[in-house]
Parts: sequence; structure tokens; C-alpha cells
Amino acid sequence: MATSGTPGIPLAQPVLGPEEEAAVIEVLRSGQLSLGPRVPAFEQAFAARLGVPHASAVSSGTAGLHLALRAVGVEEGDEVVTSPFSFVASANAVLFERARPVFADVDPVTLNLDPRAAAAAVTDRTKALLPVHIFGYPADLPAFEALGLPIVEDACEALGAVHTDGVPVGGRGHPAVFGFYANKQLTTGEGGMVALGDPAMKERIDSERNQGRAPDMGWLDHDRLGFNYRLTDIQSAIGLVQLERLDGMLADRARVAGWYREALAGVEDLTLPCPDTAGNVRGWFVFVVQLPHGVDRDATVRALAERGIQSKPYLPAIHLMSFYRERFGHREGEFPVCEDVAARSIALPFFPAMREGQVARVAHELRDILAR
Repeated sequence: MATSGTPGIPLAQPVLGPEEEAAVIEVLRSGQLSLGPRVPAFEQAFAARLGVPHASAVSSGTAGLHLALRAVGVEEGDEVVTSPFSFVASANAVLFERARPVFADVDPVTLNLDPRAAAAAVTDRTKALLPVHIFGYPADLPAFEALGLPIVEDACEALGAVHTDGVPVGGRGHPAVFGFYANKQLTTGEGGMVALGDPAMKERIDSERNQGRAPDMGWLDHDRLGFNYRLTDIQSAIGLVQLERLDGMLADRARVAGWYREALAGVEDLTLPCPDTAGNVRGWFVFVVQLPHGVDRDATVRALAERGIQSKPYLPAIHLMSFYRERFGHREGEFPVCEDVAARSIALPFFPAMREGQVARVAHELRDILAR
């Protein structure tokens, strides 16, 4: 067991340096904190990174999902087929438009929405598909594209991921939403981006994020329903610096993941994240393992915490959350793969600056706890 003097290991830790600090100070001194030049500069740099024509900066990934669903035409009474194994925002965004999230089970290996299950869930009320690139692993977009429905990609966890055909996740032209929370591959503290191929969608999202104001309208004139989903120049300045260092941070994350694979190899019945296959490349976001069947996941989290190691159940099954049970009558057994994975998954400490010795310590303590 770790001694009381051993420093704890956090679950996540952003990479921030003097460059981000200088960029923020420059914006503060400019006096223009919002609706200034940093926002379009960040959008253009992000779009260029993905190889798409357009990008719209927004206040969060959740806001981006909401606006993207509106942009593809989701309205009250429609259905959107999506994954029950995700952060709750992907399903909640559908409800913002009084549409219904229709869940389908996930692939047991990739943990992404199973295209065959999604196809079986499509009805004449289905307006769109919302696949999630869970934990940064690319979803099978060609299989979803074959269904012939509008697609909104939840890529909030997948910056840096690449599809088997070499196209970056978010670069296929569908509205693809990225999140910039503090534990993401790139952070602006809070914030997000919608990558786009359609200029009309870009125009609509840019207006709706800014209270429904068109670019040529006065600041108190609005010609459509809108929201306050803007990203600030302060956040965009941080994002521009983070984008410059992104390749290094992605490489660091991949290296930490490699250390974990080596350190946890051979642990009986412990399921590690699936390796990259068929040319797909994961954009490493978190390192989530599935504990052996019969192991008390909550007790494992507590035992790690007692040894100075943060961990977290990651992620719950959305359809079994109390709100979704009560509103839609969901129950256990509907999506068995999702439910099994959700009951056993635990996120271990994972961040670019993590040292090999820290990974070894986490692995040692987890092995010891499981052995007991």
C-alpha cells in the first residue's frame, strides 16, 4: 500500500504553459474579450487541421450538438438513433428539440454504436443518426452513411482520431462536434467546435449561437430563434495555442496508453481498450478498462482512492439513468452489451504529462486490489 507521503495521482491534468498565459494577457489588454478576431482565427485553424471548409466555435460540445441537430433538420416528434453508452449530453441534445433519442446497442469491442443495431432501430420517424466516437475510437461512419440519413457526429472525445481511409474524424463533411473541456485532447476550459462541410449550415449555426443574429444585422436585431452559445476570444486564444501543441499532446497521450498496455498485460479477465485495427487510429482521450465480472467496481474505486489514485466509473448506461427510465420507460436488459460494459468500466488516471512511474504505480495497485 502507498505510504501517506506519496503524492496522489489525479484522474486528469491539462497541459498549460506560458504560451497560453501570454495569449490570454494579450486578449485582456486588447479590451475585446468577445466577438473579436480570435474566434474566426481559431475556427479557420481548426477547420484546416481537419481538412474541412468550415468550423463554428461554440460554448460547449453540448451546445454544438444542439445546434448541429437543428442544422440537419431535427424537430419536435422526430427520432434520432444514437448510443446509450456515452456522456449524457449526446442524448440530452436530442431532447432539447423535443425529439426522441432512440438507443441501439454498442459493439462489444469498439464500444461504438453498432451499425447493424442502429439500422434495426430506424423507423419512418428517424430524422438523423448520432454516432459517438467513444473514448476517441472512430465509429464506422461508412456503415452509417450507407443508411442514407443525415448524420451528426459526436466527436467530443475524438480529436486526433483517424478513420481507416485516412480521413480525420470530423473531416467527412457531416456536422461533427468536438468538446474542449479541461480533460480533452485540446482544452479551452469550456468550449467546443462544430466542423462543417456545408456553408449554409455554417451560416445558420453562427447565427443561432449568437441569439439568432445574421452577420449584417444590428446588435439588437434578430431574424430567427437563437441562443447564447458563443465562445469568447479569451478561450479562442487558448485554443489557438493548444492547437499548435496538439500533435505533441496526442503523441504523449498515445505513449501513456502504451505504458498502460504493457503494465496491465496479462491481468486475468481485465479488458483493455481495443487496439487500433484496419487503419483506424484512436485519438486518446481516457484510459478506460473493464473490470472482471464479479468484481465490485465501486469498492475498487474506493480502494484506489485510499492509495492516492483517482479513478471514476466511466460511463453509465444512459437509458438506465433515472430521468430516462421515468420519461421513456427504459429497463434493464434492453441493451445488454452496453449494460455489461457500463457496469464494469473504470477510468484510470490519464493525461499527457503522466510519467511511466505513475502508470506503473497505478497498475501495481490495481493488480493488488484485484488479487485481494
